[in-house]
Amino acid sequence: MKETKFSLAHKDDEMLDLVKNTDQKILAVWAIDCAKRVLPYFSKKYPHDQRPSQALKTLGIWLKTGIFKMAVIRKASLDAHAAAREVGADNPARSVARACGQAVATAHVPRHAYGSAVYAQQAVFRASKPNNASINVTKERDWQYKHLLKLKSTRI
Repeated sequence: MKETKFSLAHKDDEMLDLVKNTDQKILAVWAIDCAKRVLPYFSKKYPHDQRPSQALKTLGIWLKTGIFKMAVIRKASLDAHAAAREVGADNPARSVARACGQAVATAHVPRHAYGSAVYAQQAVFRASKPNNASINVTKERDWQYKHLLKLKSTRI
């Protein structure tokens, strides 16, 4: 039987342990990188809707300046999630918008970075042909894990 649904309810203990033991700013860079990898799924379908990419830019500004304004972070996150709701049906673009909304929320709560990674995996799953979906998600997850390790080792 072919797997047709990607569940966000899964737990990746190895990834969670790494996230728990990583600095918030490194997690923010990682969340941006995870979301950017799948952002084209949204941008190609909705080229005039900048809310998901704006969420990533907002997080980038926080990284550069260190200035945290909850109203700005919250608005960027809520706007990206609103874009996801407007997409409607489950598809890669919706997952991308969610990944971006979670990414910017990393400025407030570091573990939101994990949500960005999982939604990016979901976008890959939804963009894949059923026969390749599990393999593509595994490759994405492996890239994410190795990338976070690399970021951690270069920024310590």
